[in-house]
Amino acid sequence: MLDILKVIVIGIVQGITEWLPVSSTGHMILVNQFLKLNQTPEFFNTFLVVIQFGSILAVLLIFFKKLNPFDSSKTKVQKNETLSLWAKVIIAIIPSGLIGVLFEDKIDALFFNSTTVAIALIVYGVIMIMLENRNKQPKVSSFNQLTYKLALGIGLFQCLALIPGTSRSGSTIIGAVLLGTSRYVATEFSFFLAVPTMLGASALKLLKVGFAFNGFEWLLLGIGCFVAFIVSVFAIKFLLDYIKKHDFKVFGYYRIILGAIVLAYFYFSGASI
Repeated sequence: MLDILKVIVIGIVQGITEWLPVSSTGHMILVNQFLKLNQTPEFFNTFLVVIQFGSILAVLLIFFKKLNPFDSSKTKVQKNETLSLWAKVIIAIIPSGLIGVLFEDKIDALFFNSTTVAIALIVYGVIMIMLENRNKQPKVSSFNQLTYKLALGIGLFQCLALIPGTSRSGSTIIGAVLLGTSRYVATEFSFFLAVPTMLGASALKLLKVGFAFNGFEWLLLGIGCFVAFIVSVFAIKFLLDYIKKHDFKVFGYYRIILGAIVLAYFYFSGASI
């Protein structure tokens, strides 16, 4: 019963932090220190990846019409625009997909530690604040203006998210804005990139462990996914409404504070990830 309550808390944290540019990894590291499941480390590591599936379903639910090229209510032009959008998404995920498959284990071995996570949180928080201080007008304010070259550029920025603490949404949003898109286009495109990226990561992790879970472990995975799904729906809608009137500075400051907390906690407690 205690593990179920812990899974619910973890699902809530995942559902919120996966979409906000604040690094779900940084939060999960802190959560892991206080809410360790009474399960094997292998299962917990798999759990943290697989519950992302719930977050993916939230994107598909909210943007189903926009992402569905076979919607009968769409005109031929609109269907072609949707297919073009998917093509841009596929192009954008290629760089991080290749690097992730080839070097994920090495990257985790080198960088998955509290110091790297804390530094990444702080550095990208500073970059986010500096980016907003530029007050530069975007050149791309709709997906029709988003070229394949620009999509690939955003995909290259997504590679930075392979470093723990960077934040997948944070790296893609920062990259997209730097390359000239509006905050809204950057945020939505980041959501769309998450679908194949996180699906691939979840599938790869499940293939590695061979689906070797007992009944209770499958229950925990199911609860975690469901909670992450529900919370993600609200988190995505919140962010889309928020950026219509506000910038990303608050997330930058939050990242800096969280990075300082992570650094201080592991330094003074002597704990390890």
